[in-house]
Amino acid sequence: MEPTQEEQRYKQAKKRVEDLKGFYAHLTVYLVVNAGLFLINFATNRDSWWIYWPLLGWGIALVIHAVVLFAIEGPFGERWEARKIQELMDRDRRTIRGLTP
Repeated sequence: MEPTQEEQRYKQAKKRVEDLKGFYAHLTVYLVVNAGLFLINFATNRDSWWIYWPLLGWGIALVIHAVVLFAIEGPFGERWEARKIQELMDRDRRTIRGLTP
């Protein structure tokens, strides 16, 4: 049995929430760990600031995660696809009912 449209929307929304939770967990760990590394760097060697390297490396990974989650969704992401499918199905229904040529 094919899932209903409501079930499909629920699954899509649930996946989006899980993706957002994953990103926010990643961001939280980044902030906490790097704050700890900053304190270690500050307490042990104020003459040499090595904290920039993990901030930069991990920061790049975090930015990539954000781009994938927020920007790539863009104009042709899952939501666009769902809207387009609905639009085409509605057009087919109107055509079948004889409302449009």
